[in-house]
Amino acid sequence: MVGLQGRVTGTVGPGLVGEVMVAVRGGAEAFLALPADPGERIAVGTQVVVVEYQPPRTVYVAPAYG
Repeated sequence: MVGLQGRVTGTVGPGLVGEVMVAVRGGAEAFLALPADPGERIAVGTQVVVVEYQPPRTVYVAPAYG
């Protein structure tokens, strides 16, 4: 999971549990998402990278730059 990219489908930010769609196992799956930087807000539509995975369905994400 760590290193995979996805797209935000529900705003991720402080005090929020957002949602991201991540391409995995030949399809796309929804995961609960929290910001890797606790003060950061990540808007819907932003491309992100998974920096930490907590089974079964939670990921910490950061914007994918470049």
